[in-house]
Amino acid sequence: MIPSVPSVFLALALASGASPISITGTVVDQHGAPLPRVWVHASQENVGVFTTADGTFSLDVEDAASCRIEATLAGFETAALPCSAAADLRFVLRVQPIAETVVVSATRTDAPSGQVTAGVTVFDRDEIERRQTPSAAALLRLAPGASVTRSGGVGAVTSLFVRGGESSYNKILLDGIPLNEPGGTFDFSALTTDNLERVEIVRGANSALFGSDAMTSVVQLFTRRGPREGHDIAIAAEGGSFGTGRGSASLAGGGERFDYSATVAREQTDNDVPNSAFRETIGSIGAGVRLGKDARLRMISRASGSRAGTPGQTAFGRPDLDARFDRRDVVVGATFEQQIASTLRQRATYGLSTSRQTSVNLILDPPYTPRFGQRVAPFEFFDFPFDSRNTLHRHHGSYQVDWTNGFGAGGDHIDTALVDWDGERGTLDDRLNGSRVQASRDNVGLTLQHQAMWPRIFVTAGVRFEHNDSFGGAAVPRVGAAWIARRGAGLLGETTVKANAGLGIKEPTLLQSFSPSPFFLGNPDLEPERSRSLDAGIDQRLLRDRARVSLTWFDNHFDDQITTRTLSTNPFRAQYFNIGEARARGLELLAEAAGAYGLHVRGGYTFLDSRILRSTSAFDPAFAVGQWVFRRPRHSGFLDAWIARGRVTAGVTGLFVGRRVDSDFSSLDPPITSSGEYAVWDVRAAVAITPRASVTGAIDNLTDAVYMEPLGYEALGRALRAGVRLRF
Repeated sequence: MIPSVPSVFLALALASGASPISITGTVVDQHGAPLPRVWVHASQENVGVFTTADGTFSLDVEDAASCRIEATLAGFETAALPCSAAADLRFVLRVQPIAETVVVSATRTDAPSGQVTAGVTVFDRDEIERRQTPSAAALLRLAPGASVTRSGGVGAVTSLFVRGGESSYNKILLDGIPLNEPGGTFDFSALTTDNLERVEIVRGANSALFGSDAMTSVVQLFTRRGPREGHDIAIAAEGGSFGTGRGSASLAGGGERFDYSATVAREQTDNDVPNSAFRETIGSIGAGVRLGKDARLRMISRASGSRAGTPGQTAFGRPDLDARFDRRDVVVGATFEQQIASTLRQRATYGLSTSRQTSVNLILDPPYTPRFGQRVAPFEFFDFPFDSRNTLHRHHGSYQVDWTNGFGAGGDHIDTALVDWDGERGTLDDRLNGSRVQASRDNVGLTLQHQAMWPRIFVTAGVRFEHNDSFGGAAVPRVGAAWIARRGAGLLGETTVKANAGLGIKEPTLLQSFSPSPFFLGNPDLEPERSRSLDAGIDQRLLRDRARVSLTWFDNHFDDQITTRTLSTNPFRAQYFNIGEARARGLELLAEAAGAYGLHVRGGYTFLDSRILRSTSAFDPAFAVGQWVFRRPRHSGFLDAWIARGRVTAGVTGLFVGRRVDSDFSSLDPPITSSGEYAVWDVRAAVAITPRASVTGAIDNLTDAVYMEPLGYEALGRALRAGVRLRF
């Protein structure tokens, strides 16, 4: 029997092993979590692809008989397996001493931090627990370019400044749901890390992705997800100086189709001056359920209630003995995610954040004359009563579609289209004057983003079209690129160069737009505040991924800043206008090393050269043209070192803040126009007595440094805390 021609060709192809075969598989970390954007390639062929958001890949190879498939991602050990057509390949990448992290906030898609173009810092759950402090602001102090100011003890007004921007220039999110008050204002005093999986901060203008408020940074908090198997029950309690006490209980669990986490916590402290006590109760719940094979629904809820005494600038005079600030915050939300096809993914989110704030001072304290050392005010200061109640609601809806496609040598690409809607509602009551402001506005933003990925080059470009009921329309673009100039994991490891440019916008606050008070009259014609952001930097891994150094230059320009302008002096009348302009440029340096015996050291330094270009207050020397931007230090830095060995984890953290422009706001003669430099050291330790029980200890302000963050508000002295943690 003579074989047919097709049979001969088929036999020859099989014998040569040259038939193209599609290799599929999954890449996960050592805990089983999928890793996106891992470069997977055939070692003997010039072909490769990036893994998708769920860690999967599909790769066509010409010679399956002799090839090997390698999976490579900075911060992880490279893994290799022989090609196999019989079953999907599974790569497990073990983390290196200086690990890589997957971030969401930089692109609103899962991406390794080494591949995103913006400057990103991530605090994971291990670091949150090691820090032994519930304050989210305390974490952010350890991010390059970030400066945190607290007006006194625990629970006092706490503000975040990033790269020289205002405290209202940061977009704050919880699982994608905005937490800012309308107009960007956010007080970190009552924001804790309870039931959080991680905290991400992305530096630079990011309004192209997140719209209003994302002028200099995005800070996103992620609710904890339960373990894939079993459950985790934890109870913790501690107490210490200044009448401090804190207790918490948490429960987390899950399975193949669902997971859940819940935490309740209570904190109280008397601080160190009269009427500065702080009380707070937190509750947080997160739950997720898988709907079929490719869809998941996730729900979160977080509520907090706090009361803080507000004694005022006690460094210059007597405390106010009855003024207080109460707040009740609630956030609820749900997110539906679905992998429609292998290349198409959709996400829909709805969230509602509400805040009820009460600021009260009904008893008139006796007058006093401010003084500090030899400085004395020329007249007495008098107390005045107030009773304001603000109720704010922010509805948020979002829909996002991501399309992933590859073009071989043309690279892999992710196209994102999303639309966000924010419905802002507010009622501002002045109960003493009997006045009420009811405000409502909507904000709609459409974002288009393109990410292009090659083995060594990553480019992100996007633009957002924003329509706001206050200022109308605006377009804000952003573009960035990262280039892996050198690969390797030797003494001189991977080198990455990054650069970014973008615009930011911030809507006016409700008071700035709608206030009826003749003393601070609102202006419905206000333009948004604007920023222009440029940065470029280099990231260098060293010593076989046991060290890393990053250096970033940034240049920000802020325009149309809003403040009041006096219209008349008799009677006094003022109105809000866009009249301010400033710039801030500088350097961020970050170094990290993982040594022997579980030692880890991380340090950062920020140099900020800022200038006021158009004054927002022509009569105040602190805001004069040419002056440094208010309350932002020229030099700042941190050092964080810890060791984990056996049953003991211990660490020390140092915070260094240089001189900054400030004002005593007390008419002291001669006036104080700057705050002095200071250094604060904190110590932490935890000892595991049994596998399920440990004791903790902490010393805040180890050297008992005396300093003021803003002038007039003395920081807490040395404080000791001790506690116990139990797990079941």
